[in-house]
Formats: sequence, structure tokens, C-alpha cells
Amino acid sequence: MIRLILLSLFPLISLLAVFRAPTYRLWQLSIAVMEFPWVFVILTILLLCFGTSQYMRAGTIIGIAALVLFISPVVRAYLVAAELNKNIEGSLGAGSSQPQQAAFSFWKMIRGTRNKRTAYQSFVYSKTDSYSLSLDYYPSQISGKKPCVIVVHGGSWSAGDSKQLPELNSYLSQKGYNVASINYRLAPQYLNPLPVQDVKAVIQYLKQHANELNIDTNNFVLLGRSAGAQIALLAAYTLHETGLKGVIDFYGPADMVWGYSVPSNPLIMDSRKVMEDYLGGTYSKVPENYAASSPIEFVTKQSVPTLIIHGKQDVLVSYLHSVKLNKKLGENGIKHFFLSLPWATHGFDYTLNGPAGQLSTYTIERFLKQVTK
Repeated sequence: MIRLILLSLFPLISLLAVFRAPTYRLWQLSIAVMEFPWVFVILTILLLCFGTSQYMRAGTIIGIAALVLFISPVVRAYLVAAELNKNIEGSLGAGSSQPQQAAFSFWKMIRGTRNKRTAYQSFVYSKTDSYSLSLDYYPSQISGKKPCVIVVHGGSWSAGDSKQLPELNSYLSQKGYNVASINYRLAPQYLNPLPVQDVKAVIQYLKQHANELNIDTNNFVLLGRSAGAQIALLAAYTLHETGLKGVIDFYGPADMVWGYSVPSNPLIMDSRKVMEDYLGGTYSKVPENYAASSPIEFVTKQSVPTLIIHGKQDVLVSYLHSVKLNKKLGENGIKHFFLSLPWATHGFDYTLNGPAGQLSTYTIERFLKQVTK
């Protein structure tokens, strides 16, 4: 009976691999289900091998159903990987040379990677009487002047910091990129476009200290996650900074006007309240602020190359933000690529070793090599 109860619970959990999470805690669990599926597969197999009773057959049938769902992110990752190189080259060009590793590996997912952690230094890049802003600098582990990736953290514009998800920072530094993970002014005390101005300030700081930091000032790329992606996109499309060669958008809100009209599930996040705190009021009160904060409104034929990465099961930022941005970039003839991950949810890049984490990291490498060559 215990076996049957446990095997009945696992299929319920496995539904998170194919359906959107209905609550905040289940969203957190869904990241584990989608990006660490092998753990749940092993646990289910162990339960299938355990116990003999009158409920054996029922438990086995239920367990097999759970196994199929738990393994589905892996199957879908291989399907995406099979077409990835062709799709990237079709969008970015054949010059985007392929990394040596495969786009996705089942064994890498299980054993993980032993990437070295790059020691970083913190610098204050902007300071006034009312605030002090710092960045964490991960120097390239390959000598010489190298491109610099500026990372803008997520956190609903009101939380988070430069220490968020540092694994990619170390990984990119080992691959020959300087990485500056920044802090910026947070809502509700500071409103849009002040964080965009902070991005401008950090670019100026890095240019001024390029010699000592070994930065190639002709090759900057912005990378943002969630709310940080909105900031990175808006900065990329409005600042017109010399040397800025591209922007990477991890599941960011690209159309703030449309986004306000389709709020997320309140059991997960009160997205309207989050936007109101960042933009100074409701849409009816300050509609101009919503339009002015929408990256999609500023895409032109001169916009920088863009990499969009988004999971279809995202429950915090609608996947349609990226669909709309992808369409606008295409209409303007901007070199871009949209990595669509059918099973993935918000925050899937918590690990670089999961199905979505491997594919996104591989695609970022391809994009960086192309735009900074």
C-alpha cells in the first residue's frame, strides 16, 4: 500500500513536466522536475522495484506513466538539439562556429560538470550621496583583451543582486569572455528608466577601465534575466552605445503595455503590482511609462543582434512576450535567434547541466562567437 501511495504521488509531480505550475511553490518544484529529471526517474524506478502486494500491478502501471512524463524533458531536449545547429546558422549565419561539445548530453546532465569557479572582484561603478552601485567582475581566463558580457539580474525590478546565478559567469570567463554582473537601482524607490541609465553608467565605467580590465571595448554584449532582460533589451535598443554588439534575453517582458493586460496567475505572482511599483502606477494612470519601458517599441532596422531564450511553460513572464519580440525583430530584418524550449519554465537556467540549461548555454556560446568575432 505504501508503494502504491508513493507511486500515486509521483505521477502528480510528473505532471509538472508537461503542465504549467498553478502555485508559487509548485513552480519552484517544476524547475527541479524539468531540469533534474534523472533524479525523479531513478526514484521512480526504485519504487517500481520495491514491494510485492495485491497492488503491485496498479502501482507499476502508475509508475510507468510517471516515468514517461519525467523523461519527456530529456526527449524534447534531444529533439531541439537535433535541429539547433541548422536553425542557428539559418538565423545568425554560418560564421557562428560550433562549440566542441554537443548541444545536449544525457550523461552530462547526470554527472554534471566540474567548471572552475572564477574568482571575481567587486568595483563601485556609480556613486552619489543617495546610492552606491557595484559590479562583480569575472576576468577572462584567456589572456589578452577580450569581449565583455554585462549581466543584469532578475528579481521583479525590486529584488535580486549581482550574485544571482553566478555559474554562467564563471563558465563564460573560462571560455574567454570578461563578465561584469551588475547591481542597479531597485523599485519602488527608483523607477524606469533609472536602471537603464545604470547600464549606461556601467558601460562607461568599463570603457574607462578597459586597459586594466583587459576589455575589448568594441565588443560588449548585454545579458538579462526576467526583469533584468527588460532592462537589458531597453538599454540595447535605446542607448546606441558604440561597441555594443548584441543582447541576450532570458525570458524577459518585452511588451509592458500588453503584459499589463494579461497578468500572471496571482497564486504565483501579482505581476500588475510588480509593474506598478516599477513604473509609478497603473496603466490607466501612467500609460506613457508603460510604452516607454517596452523594448519592443524601440526595435528598428538599426537594432543590435538579439538572442531570445524562453520556455513555453513560463508562469511568471508569458512566453508570448518573446513571440512578439521575435516577430518585431524579423519585420525589421535584425539578425536574431529565438531558442524556444517547449518544456521549460521561468528560471530554468538555475543549473547549466539540465536539458534547458545545456541548450541555452550552447546557444549563448554560438551567439557570442558570432557577434563578437
